[in-house]
Amino acid sequence: MQIIAMLTMLIDHVGLIFYPGELAWRYVGRIAFPIYCYALVQGHIHTSSRPRYLRRLLVIAVLAQIPYNLAIDPGGWNVVFTLLFSALVLTVLDLLPKLWMGLPVVVAAVLLTDALPLDYNAYGLLLVLIFRYTRSYWLVLAHMALNVFYLFYYNWLVQLASILPTILIALTPGFWVLLEKRRLPRWVWWSFYPAHLAILALVKFLMFEDWVFIDWRSLFSV
Repeated sequence: MQIIAMLTMLIDHVGLIFYPGELAWRYVGRIAFPIYCYALVQGHIHTSSRPRYLRRLLVIAVLAQIPYNLAIDPGGWNVVFTLLFSALVLTVLDLLPKLWMGLPVVVAAVLLTDALPLDYNAYGLLLVLIFRYTRSYWLVLAHMALNVFYLFYYNWLVQLASILPTILIALTPGFWVLLEKRRLPRWVWWSFYPAHLAILALVKFLMFEDWVFIDWRSLFSV
């Protein structure tokens, strides 16, 4: 599962940077994010120390930020910040005595993630919540409903392909349990995101001989 997530994310980013007009790369890349959302939820549930888990996400997000700005988006925050924010929301929701009491928290978090220049914005947070609180066919239906909403309101056609890994995760849990038994070394899993972005940023520079200007002010504008 980890290899699938890393490989499809790499394909997505290669297509985005070097072949922006070829959507096939982006469709393949849609496989990655649901797997990372699933992995985040599993990590949140099973970690022995949530503070340490959150700190690890923060370190990865910080390390990846400059490579992300140079390689992909000069004015955005990388997706690990989205996952970190989602993990914080899950932590707050777990502290509440009743799940429905978290509705104001979720609404506020959705508004904030859409206001900040986060990769995937509120979509990322909502997909994490779907993986945390739905199962089986409901998981597939909720993810499809989210994709349809973003299709009609944001014309996000390519995101429809992201339902494929969710279908496999929801309806073939035994297959994913088997894959999880063959885990990569932890340092490979955690370091891949910033490392591959740094390499892509370097290759981009060597090919185009020009660093993308980073508008640091836009990173903190709301």
